[in-house]
Amino acid sequence: YVFTDADYSQIELRILAHMSGDERLIEAYRESRDIHATTASQVFHVPLEEVTPLQRRNAKAVNFGIVYGISAFGLSEDLSISRKEAKEYIERYFETYPKVKEFLDSLVKQGKEQGYVTTLYGRRRPIPEFKSSNFMQRQFGERVAMNSPIQGTAADIMKIAMINVHRRFAAEGIRSRVILQVHDELVVDMLRSEQERVTAIVTECMESAAQLKVRLIADAGVGGNWLEAH
Repeated sequence: YVFTDADYSQIELRILAHMSGDERLIEAYRESRDIHATTASQVFHVPLEEVTPLQRRNAKAVNFGIVYGISAFGLSEDLSISRKEAKEYIERYFETYPKVKEFLDSLVKQGKEQGYVTTLYGRRRPIPEFKSSNFMQRQFGERVAMNSPIQGTAADIMKIAMINVHRRFAAEGIRSRVILQVHDELVVDMLRSEQERVTAIVTECMESAAQLKVRLIADAGVGGNWLEAH
């Protein structure tokens, strides 16, 4: 037996593209562009081929930070830049992807009005923090409202993928077994003789678990331990 580890590529950003309907973000994924370099090019106003590794790294922090409702203060801490610079980065990001801003604002509004937000599949996340008299708690509620539908949808999709993998393994008499699920990845204890079939099934089940406006991508690796397989 060996391990195979299959993980989704940027599932939360792909879900953000789908749920927000932002054309620029969707187009970047459909054309298989480097999303962090693309964001860097648009946020820093430089041609794609001239994006520096630092600019890409900063854009990556913004891309993922947006999903978690990051503040200018949080981004400035992450990138060791001034709060003013961080605020400009976030503002430029929202100028680049305006529908992302509209979508996140609508989630906060929904959370305040209904007391909860939902994933793409209707699973609810209550947000009692909005009723708190504590400002920090209410701010936390806003971040939860922005993040939960995205991260929660990713969790829903992973559960669907796991069920489908289990069913396929059972239907085809596969002896390998899923032994661990961590965030956006599945770890399978895999019989060496089943390697080709198992990696194909796991990848296929993960990529077909949801039909979004952008394609889900899963990458599988094989190794003698989790580190080697990851």
